[in-house]
Amino acid sequence: MTTYIHELPGWPSFDWDHASVGPALAAARHVQGRLLGQMEGLGFSMKADAVLRTLTHDVVKSSEIEGEALDTEQVRSSVARRLGMDIGGLKPVDRHVEGVVEMMLDATQRYDEPLTRERLFGWHAALFPTGRSGMHPIAVGAWRDDRTSSMQVVSGPVGRERVHFEAPAAARIDDEMQRFVDWFNRDPLEPVLKAAQAHLWFVTIHPFDDGNGRIARAIADMALARSESSPQRFYSMSAQIRIERADYYRILERTQRATLHVTPWIEWFLGCLTRAIEGAQVALTDIRAKARAWEQLREVPLNARQRLIINRLLDGFEGKLTTSKWAALTKSSQDTALRDVQQLLERGVLVRNSAGGRSTSYSLAPTSSPGGTP
Repeated sequence: MTTYIHELPGWPSFDWDHASVGPALAAARHVQGRLLGQMEGLGFSMKADAVLRTLTHDVVKSSEIEGEALDTEQVRSSVARRLGMDIGGLKPVDRHVEGVVEMMLDATQRYDEPLTRERLFGWHAALFPTGRSGMHPIAVGAWRDDRTSSMQVVSGPVGRERVHFEAPAAARIDDEMQRFVDWFNRDPLEPVLKAAQAHLWFVTIHPFDDGNGRIARAIADMALARSESSPQRFYSMSAQIRIERADYYRILERTQRATLHVTPWIEWFLGCLTRAIEGAQVALTDIRAKARAWEQLREVPLNARQRLIINRLLDGFEGKLTTSKWAALTKSSQDTALRDVQQLLERGVLVRNSAGGRSTSYSLAPTSSPGGTP
C-alpha cells in the first residue's frame, strides 16, 4: 500500500540538502535580480505594458495547466481595468474570467498582507462563481468534506483508473491549513525557497474540491512577490510550468510518494523559476521593439482607433487584419474602418497584403514592426 508524505511521522517538517540546493537558488536569485534591474531602466509605460503582458499570460497559462482555456482578450481587458490601465477597446468579460483575474491580482498586488483562511475562501469562491466545477456542484469558499469519496487524483478509463495521489482526510484539513497559514505568515525562510515549499505543501493538503493547483500557484506567486518586495510581475512561473507540465506532474507525484526530504522538488522548482525568468527576456525584447516602433510613429497623426489597432498589431495580432475586424475592434462603421486604413496606407504605416478582393488584409509596414529596420 502506498504511503504519502502527509502520512509520515514528522509531517510537515520538510527538509532538503542545502549544499545541493544552494547553487540553484543562487542562479534563480541572480537572473531574478538582473531582470528586475533591467525593468527599472524602462519608462513607466513600458513597465506597465510588461506587467499587463505578464499577468495576462500568467492567468491564461495557469488555467491551461488544468485543461481550461480562457479567452486571452477577456483576461487582458479584466487585468487592465483592475489595474486602471487605458488600453482602449476593452472586451466584455464573463464572471468566471473576472474571478480568476481577481484571485491572481489579490495574491500579487496585496502580497505583503497575511494569508488567511478567509482570503483563501475568497479566492476559491472567485474561481467558481456558479458553485460548479464543470457540470458538478462543489463546496465553494469552504474546505472539501469528502462526503461522496476521498480526494484522489486519478487518470485512465473507468475500471482501470490509476491513482496518482490521495490527499489527507477532510477531518484533518482545518488543522492542517491553520498550521500552513501560520507557517506562511511567520516563518523567516528565504522567500524563494518558501514559494517552493508552500506550493508543495498546499497541493499535498489539497483542501478544496477543485482549484487546488491554481491556488497553489497563486500562493507561490505571492511568495515570489514578497521575495522582490514588489507587486509588479515581469515573469510568469505558471507559463513555464505550462511548458513543462509533464515534468511538473511527474515530480509532484514522485515527491508525494517519497519522503519529507524534498531536495529534488526544490531543485526542480528553482530550475523552472530560472527558466521562467530567462524566458521573460524575450518579452522584454518585444517591449523595447514596441517602444522603438512608437518612437518612429511619433510624428504621424493618429486617431484613437488607429492607435488601438496599431497597438494590437505590435502585440502580435492573431489572424489577418481586415476592415471588418477593424470595425469590430474599434466599434466603428465599415466606412470609418476603411477610411482609417486608407490613411495609414497613405502614411506608410500599413501595407496591403498580397491577397486582394474579399480577402484583402493589412500588416504593419516593416519600419513600424517589432524588429523592423528604423
